[in-house]
Amino acid sequence: MAQGTSRRVRYAVVGAGNLAQVAILPAFQHAEENSELVAIISSDKAKRVALQEKYGVEHVGGYENFEQVLRDSKADAVYLVLPNTLHRAFTERAARIGVHVLCEKPMATSVEDCEAMIRVTNENDVRLMVAYRLHFEEANLRAIELMRSGRLGDPLVFTGTLTQQVREGDIRTRVDVGGGALLDEGPYPINAARYLFRDEPREVFAFTGGGRDGRFHGVDASAFALMRFPNGRVAQFAISHEASAVSSYRLVGTEGDLLVKHGFGYGTDIQHELTVGGETETRTFKNSDQFAPELVYFSTCVLEDRDPEPNGIEGLADVRIIVALQESARTGKPVKLAPFKKPKRPTLEQLIVRPPVEPPEPVNAPAPAEG
Repeated sequence: MAQGTSRRVRYAVVGAGNLAQVAILPAFQHAEENSELVAIISSDKAKRVALQEKYGVEHVGGYENFEQVLRDSKADAVYLVLPNTLHRAFTERAARIGVHVLCEKPMATSVEDCEAMIRVTNENDVRLMVAYRLHFEEANLRAIELMRSGRLGDPLVFTGTLTQQVREGDIRTRVDVGGGALLDEGPYPINAARYLFRDEPREVFAFTGGGRDGRFHGVDASAFALMRFPNGRVAQFAISHEASAVSSYRLVGTEGDLLVKHGFGYGTDIQHELTVGGETETRTFKNSDQFAPELVYFSTCVLEDRDPEPNGIEGLADVRIIVALQESARTGKPVKLAPFKKPKRPTLEQLIVRPPVEPPEPVNAPAPAEG
């Protein structure tokens, strides 16, 4: 492989669903300083043909040709945009031939799979990063800095809402590919609570619902959760694949509160409403490309041979909470979590801003949400 031999890290994007087509593939134009798209791997031949022509890549192939395409294209890294149940297998396949891995979240569907992904990348001396795009986005990083500045006082309560009406037939409605609200949407409020409180929860409780129509097949369509953190802090969130679209969170402290509107999404402006001492000030962060910064950052880590901040431990931290929430929903009881060490957390130093992209019309990849 060609790791470290040139200024640009050579990427194969694996999976060509809606997210890959409307956000990740176009992002390479804003990451060209150190990142280059050299291959596209998809199980859909029509997608491969259309995307090969659109992006001018020489190397395309199906999942069965994964290793050969990586070798032929001299790929240094893969960006995995696959169904959740495939993350472990393709991470292992890439790592074993010396290719670095940028993996969409959730990292996997079980703690065991996350641990295996960390182990195989360590054993083969390749970098592993989980694609937490908000760790590089300004509105979320500024929220962290506001909390750390003390303007809100002691942060006590986090409340998040992330909902949408999922299209019938979308993979998020299927248990066999790791669908469901907790796995799909859960990482966003869970991760935000963790990076705002700068801590890990010790106990969780959840209710889940299976959906009131025929769209959902063995998965949770909605979830409502509580997470108890040390020092009397509590996070609560509601997520759903069967509700009107909302994406926001609020952090409440002893001296003030911060409401972040559209805080989990991409392709739109994000707004802060900061209230301290009865006075409210607003700030708007303009729509930006949230995927190019991931590429730029990860490529820098690869080229400089250093571990990324949202690494496998970060992905594992969220998945272990999701698994505990699933257990709580099954048993109807709170679930305690063991202490968990997370030495690195996102800071404003990770801010990378790139202009927005115009989403192209996807090929055989409708948007996950209705409307």
